[in-house]
Amino acid sequence: MFTIIGLMFTGMLLGFLLRKQKLSGIHKAITVLIWLLLFLLGLDVGGNQEIINGLHTIGMEAIVITLAAMLGSVTAAWALWYVLYKKKKEEQI
Repeated sequence: MFTIIGLMFTGMLLGFLLRKQKLSGIHKAITVLIWLLLFLLGLDVGGNQEIINGLHTIGMEAIVITLAAMLGSVTAAWALWYVLYKKKKEEQI
């Protein structure tokens, strides 16, 4: 845990010290590293027999959570739009 936090703060410090430098290839390197991490995560998940055996249950839970999150986001966005639109309409009168 302390290793992860230490690496994060080291990266922040390096970013702060190198903020004036033009690091042109950093975005490509980050993208490649993220792809590599996702690939390695897929290898680990694919090699875990418990996850593979329970995939249908995990998938159903993921669908339910996703739909609930989408419904909550849409409802909150609609409510915010309604409140802002109602205030704007009252200001015009």
